[in-house]
Amino acid sequence: MKILVINGPNLNMLGIREPGIYGQQNYAALKQFVEDVCARCGAEVECFQSNHEGAIVDKIQAAYGTVDGIVINPAAYTHTSVAILDALKAVSIPAVEVHLSDVSKREAFRHISYAGMACERTYAGYGFDGYKMAVEYLVEKYG
Repeated sequence: MKILVINGPNLNMLGIREPGIYGQQNYAALKQFVEDVCARCGAEVECFQSNHEGAIVDKIQAAYGTVDGIVINPAAYTHTSVAILDALKAVSIPAVEVHLSDVSKREAFRHISYAGMACERTYAGYGFDGYKMAVEYLVEKYG
């Protein structure tokens, strides 16, 4: 099974940006964590991070026919991007949404997730473990 893990804007700033919310570990640690989880689950993984909405849409479209599942943390685009929602719907690849923080307990504008409308599950507020939960879900259901 091949999984594409997409991380949106500012996740490259993990460990620097609001560590009280997003944790002390950096993006390299998150990427290593995801790679280790996938290796244990027997899944091939590609990690992608971008601060640009169009690059994320392009990556989702390029995944068509090449990956079996998507784990996506759209970050701030969660609450604003119909384009990412439409890309996820267009490719019809099983997708799971992840957020490091529990967005339902944060500002009201963070309670709406456009990307989540195209995802089978959402794991929010589990830190790095949310990615583990998402990968395990996809491997169990589709692997």
